[in-house]
Amino acid sequence: MSVHEMDSKIKELRELRRMADELAAEIEAIQDSIKQEMTAREVDELSGSDWKVTWKLVKSRRFNSTAFKKTHADLYDQYCSETATRRFTVA
Repeated sequence: MSVHEMDSKIKELRELRRMADELAAEIEAIQDSIKQEMTAREVDELSGSDWKVTWKLVKSRRFNSTAFKKTHADLYDQYCSETATRRFTVA
């Protein structure tokens, strides 16, 4: 791939990422307005002719590895494993 072709691909990638960010912001705004309406109605479920929206409390328990590391550093190190990944960035 030539430098000109790479420049074009990077430009296209940047534009698509910008569009994706704008769409994500629009999606978030619409979701927030629906959540506000559900809060105002004091419901956790709404439905229409061909859709159903739920917004329910979900409880979960998660292991606090930071606290465990502070109190049991030797055990933490014993059970940690190292992984490697590649990170793609465009600057």
